[in-house]
Amino acid sequence: MSANDAKTETRKGLSDGARLPLLIIGDALIFIIFATIGRRSHHEAAGLSSLVQVIITALPFAAGWFIVSPFIGAYRRGLEVRPRAMAGRTALAWLASWPLAMALRGIFVDHAVPPLSFALITLVSNTILLLVWRWPLALLVSRLKRA
Repeated sequence: MSANDAKTETRKGLSDGARLPLLIIGDALIFIIFATIGRRSHHEAAGLSSLVQVIITALPFAAGWFIVSPFIGAYRRGLEVRPRAMAGRTALAWLASWPLAMALRGIFVDHAVPPLSFALITLVSNTILLLVWRWPLALLVSRLKRA
């Protein structure tokens, strides 16, 4: 890739080599943060010494997200330069991913259907957390694109 091609790619948004890994890593961290907050709120170990337990807690939610969200377009090229589109697609993707995430949690953690209150808290909390990271990313990349 020539220097001009690299400049053009940067103007369009993140390069494909950086875009997808950044989104995947950021999304995975969001589910780890959610699990950490949840474990702490239930007075369970949630520090670095219990990272394995935190990751296990996060896995059903992350798995639901990573299985469903690509089909909804959460990783679609160009979203990272369109903040409103990123926010809308993220919310829609989590809404579509949420039932699978709850089913996986029920199967692998509780061995039962999670309570409705927990399901709703999970829906709202993860929507907010995903938007808190993905929307500012899109704003930043959009502004860098215009510069």
